[in-house]
Amino acid sequence: MEDAIQKADILIEALRWIREFRGKITVIKLGGSVMEDRWAVNHLLLDVVFMETVHMRPVIVHGGGAAISRAMAEAGIEPRFVQGRRYTDDATLEICQRVLAGEVNEGIARTINELGGRAQALNFRTTNVLTGERLQLRGPDGKPADLGHVGTVTSVDRNTIENMCHAGIVPVIPSMCETPDGEKLNVNADTAATAVAQALRAEKLMYLSDVNGVRRDKNDPESLLHSLDAGEARAMIAGGAIDSGMIPKVQACLETLERGVRKVHIIDGRLRHSLLLEVYTSKGVGTEIVKEEV
Repeated sequence: MEDAIQKADILIEALRWIREFRGKITVIKLGGSVMEDRWAVNHLLLDVVFMETVHMRPVIVHGGGAAISRAMAEAGIEPRFVQGRRYTDDATLEICQRVLAGEVNEGIARTINELGGRAQALNFRTTNVLTGERLQLRGPDGKPADLGHVGTVTSVDRNTIENMCHAGIVPVIPSMCETPDGEKLNVNADTAATAVAQALRAEKLMYLSDVNGVRRDKNDPESLLHSLDAGEARAMIAGGAIDSGMIPKVQACLETLERGVRKVHIIDGRLRHSLLLEVYTSKGVGTEIVKEEV
C-alpha cells in the first residue's frame, strides 16, 4: 500500500507541471555520446511519447556524429576538423545525407512509432524544414576558413513543424539544411536546435548531454546547480567555473533566452527517464537556465 501511495504522490507532483506545459512546445536536442547508447535512447524516446500523450508538444533535433564517423571509416575517409567543426567535402556530404538525414533520422521516428507514439522524419526525402547558407568563419590569421559543405540555419519552416505538433505528431529534424539554390549543408546540432527553438519561440530547449548539468565545481557531480539565471551563468564563465566544452553550450543557452525561449535545460541523457524527471518534478535532475529577473 505504501508503494501505491508513493506512486500516487509522484503523479500528483507531476500534475502541476503537466497542466502548466500542456500545449507548449519543447525542443529536444539529441546527439553526442548519448546516441551511442541504444538503451538510453529508447528510454528518452519513451519519455517523448509520454510528453506528447499528455499534450506537451516535443520537437526533436538531432545530430549523429559517431554514426557519420563510422561510415567515413568504412569508406576509408579520414575525418578532418577545422576550428572544431567537421570539414565536409563532397564524399562526406553524401555520407551525412545517407546516415544523418536518412538512417538516423528515420530510425528515431520509427522507434517513436514502435513505442506507441506518432512521429514524422523531416528530411530531404520527405519535407525539409531548415534553410541555410554556407557558414563563414575566420581563421586565426583573419582569413576565411574553408569548411566545405557546412552551413548555418537562416530560416525554419515554422508552419510545417507547428502543424505537426498540433496534430499530435512529433517532428524529428536532422541537423542539415538546404540553401535556396538546393545545396545540402551539414549543420552543428546544437546551433540547429537553437535555431528551431528560437523560430518556434519554444517554452523549453533541452540539451541532452553526457554530464548532469552545470556544476559549481566542474569535477564534482554532487555540486550540480539545478537553476541559475543568465547573469550567474556569465559570471561562472568569466570566473572559469564553466569552461571547455560547456562554454559554447551555455553561451548558446544565453543567446536562446535572449530570442524568446523561456527556459533552457542541460541534462544527462544517459539517466533513465531524465526528460520526465527534469520536466515533471519540482527539483529536476539537470540545470535550468533562465533570464535574469528585471
